[in-house]
This record gives sequence, C-alpha cells and structure tokens, in this order.
Amino acid sequence: MQFSDKRSTGRWILIFASFLIISLILWNTYTFFQIFKNEERLKMNLLAKAQKTLINADENTDVELPLQIFKNNTSIPVILTENDSIINTINIDEAILKDKTKAMDFLSQLKKENDPIIIEYAPDKYQKWYYGNSALLNKLKYYPIALLLIIFLFSALIYYFYRSTKIATQNKLWAGMAKETAHQIGTPLSSLIGWVEILKTENIDETTTIEIEKDIDRLQTITDRFSKIGSEPVLEKSNIIEETLKTYNYLQSRFSKQIEFSFDSPKSAIYTMLNPTLHSWTIENLIKNAIDAMKGKGKITVSIEEDSVTVKINITDTGSGIPKNQFNTIFEPGFTTKKRGWGLGLSLTKRIVKEYHKGSIKVLHSEIGKGTTMQISLKKLV
Repeated sequence: MQFSDKRSTGRWILIFASFLIISLILWNTYTFFQIFKNEERLKMNLLAKAQKTLINADENTDVELPLQIFKNNTSIPVILTENDSIINTINIDEAILKDKTKAMDFLSQLKKENDPIIIEYAPDKYQKWYYGNSALLNKLKYYPIALLLIIFLFSALIYYFYRSTKIATQNKLWAGMAKETAHQIGTPLSSLIGWVEILKTENIDETTTIEIEKDIDRLQTITDRFSKIGSEPVLEKSNIIEETLKTYNYLQSRFSKQIEFSFDSPKSAIYTMLNPTLHSWTIENLIKNAIDAMKGKGKITVSIEEDSVTVKINITDTGSGIPKNQFNTIFEPGFTTKKRGWGLGLSLTKRIVKEYHKGSIKVLHSEIGKGTTMQISLKKLV
C-alpha cells in the first residue's frame, strides 16, 4: 500500500510539473509576442511621422531619413486612408488591391488586428494608418499551438510505450501463471490415470471407468490449453465442422436437460488451419457464456456456414442479450457482468481467434431479453 501511495504521489508531482512547464512556456511566448507587437507599434509610429514629414516637406526639408524609414519596412502590411478612402498601401499583394471588395475586406482585417495610428498633417486634416502583424509575429502567434501539439504527441508516444510495456508484462505474467497451472495439474492427473487402471482390475462397472476416463481426457485437454498460452500454437489442416462438433457433443452431454441444444452445418467437410485444442477452448467459452446469459435454461444453436473465402460459426442463445454500446467492450480484459468472474473468457477467446487463427469474432446480433448471436469468421482452405 505504501508503494502504491508513493507511486500515486509521484504521478501527481509529474502532472503538476508538466502543467507548470507548459504554463511557463505559454506565458513566455505571450510575453515575447507582446514585446514584438509593441516594437512593431513603435515602428509604425516612426513610419507615420515620416509620412507627415514628407507631406509637409519643402525644398529645404531633408527627406533622406523619412524615405529610409519607408524603405526599411518590408514585412508589415499597411493601408493609409483619408476620409475613409484608401490613398496608399505598403507590402500588400497587387491581386488584393485590384479587387475593391478584397481590398476592403483586407482593411477590415487590419482594423481588427491593431488600433490605427492617426496623424494630423495639417489643421483638421487627418490620415489613418492601419497595419497588420508581420509574418514573424503571425508565426510567433501560432508557436504555442505547435508546441502544445508536439507536447501532446510526445506524451501520447510515452503513454503508448508505457501501456505496451505494461501489457507485455501482464501477458508474460498470465502466460507464466498458465504454464505453472498446467504443470501443477499434470502431477495429480498422472496419479488419476494410474487409479483408473487400478479400478479396471477391481471389476468396477465399465461405464463408470469410461466416464472417468472422459473427464481425465478433458483435464488433459485443459492442461494442454494452459500450456499453449504465451507460445505460438501449431496450426494444422482440420475439418472445422468435426472439431466444433467434438466440443459441442461434450458440452451437450454435461449440461442440464433444461438447455435445448441444436447443431446445423453443411454435409461436406470444410477445411481451415486450426489448432484443435485452442479452437475447442474458443467454442467452449462461447457456449458457456451463452448458458450463463440464459441462467441455465433456454436454447443454444450452433450453426456453421461458408462462402467462397470464409467459414463462419454462429453461436446463438435465448438469453438476456447485450446492450449495443457493449458490443466491443465485452472483449476487453476484466469486463464482466457476473458477480463472480475475472472477465478473461471473451478476451482470451478473441485473442485465440484473432492473433492465433488470424480470424475475427464479433457480436453479430443481440436483442435485450431475446438473445445474442456471436460469430467467428475464419479463412477457409480451398
């Protein structure tokens, strides 16, 4: 608990530090923006005074400096007006000036960017200088957005790396636990096989030993399943109808008669690349989930269909149904609607179908109170 509290405190410190750094960067950028904006305002004031000097110049006036001031302005767009008419422009595209509507729109834009500079070049005669931000100032204005985007992308990259590492660690942990479980089951299983052989010599009813052997075979299958977690399974050419039917028949014989089972498939074999052990686990998980959804009473229908490319296994129940907003959520690790359960069944099923068999699994149809159809799609061999 102490370690968890320290880790939580460390996260909050990191979040606060990140927020503080971002705030300082934004404040610093805003300060720079205001400094440059004030400098451009001073530059425009000098330009306005130079204009006033040129207007009132006579043969004795030195106009070299005012002209130099005009020459040095190569980046700030300026529109000079008098009596609401445009009388001069600086650093504005000719295409805008040729179109009167565009010129007036551009003037409206400049009015929004900065307050005009008003010069009185003669008694009761005024000119207004409207100017916009230079290209450098505009770039600086968007700099915080670009910076925040970079920070966001960098944070997303770190989060993705952290999440991937965490998931990989969890997968290794689960794989290790599964393999250890398989190893632990193996010892008493071997002993049970020996006891069955002894029972056979004691003239025990043959039906009893046959049923015990079936359950031992089932335990061996479960052990084999767990031992394969975390390893790349071997796929082999298999008749998917036959492999699905094996699991179907086993489950049908072991559930209550209150559940009506139905199986429908084409007459001819359909071949695909399968790991029979893992495929059996997939079908078993889906059927058991369906039975849970029906609370042990209802109808289970397993149907197999094919097209030119894929083979589809549909498992339909008459249970409580799944809300549409949970169609994808049910496959996430830890999601469960049961009071008891780890929420790993459908997550593991999806992994077996998608990662190991390169297929897909989805909720084909579901209606609250009427039932659900789950569908597995696999590429068939032709």
